[in-house]
Amino acid sequence: MLRGDDGFGPAVAARLGRLPAGVEVLETGIGGIALLQELLVGCDGLIVVDAVDRGAAPGTVFAIQPEVADYDNVPDMHLATPERVLSMAKGLGCLPACVLLVGCQPVDAESLGAQLSPEVEGALEVAVQQVREVVEEWLGKELADSPGDR
Repeated sequence: MLRGDDGFGPAVAARLGRLPAGVEVLETGIGGIALLQELLVGCDGLIVVDAVDRGAAPGTVFAIQPEVADYDNVPDMHLATPERVLSMAKGLGCLPACVLLVGCQPVDAESLGAQLSPEVEGALEVAVQQVREVVEEWLGKELADSPGDR
C-alpha cells in the first residue's frame, strides 16, 4: 500500500463490502507465505487481486485465469509473487480448482507513496464488480449489493 498503484489489491478488498458466508477476504501484502499458509488450510476457489503490468493503458482491468507453472524453488517466500505462490501451492497439492487473477495495469507501482494514480483509482469499482460477479458465478447465487461486514 506504500508503493503507489501496488495498493490496488488492498483498495479493492476495502470496497468489496458484504460477501456471502464462506467467502473470505484476506490481505497478505507482500508476504507470499501468508497466502500459501491459507491455501494449505484449504479452499475451493481463489481470486487474487493485484497490480499487473501487461503493457496496457493504465487503469485497464484484467480477469486472468493464470497458467500455473510447476513448482520451482522460491528463494525468498516473504517476497514471493502471486505466480510463485501459486506454483508452490500447486507443488504442495493445495492449489484450488478455481483460480482467477483480477489485475489492473498500474501507472507506477514502484515509487513510494500511499496514493493510487487517478487511472487506477478509477478502475477500483470495475475490479470490485468483476470479483463480485466471479464469486456469484462460483457460488451460484447473487451477492447483496449493500456494503457491510466481510
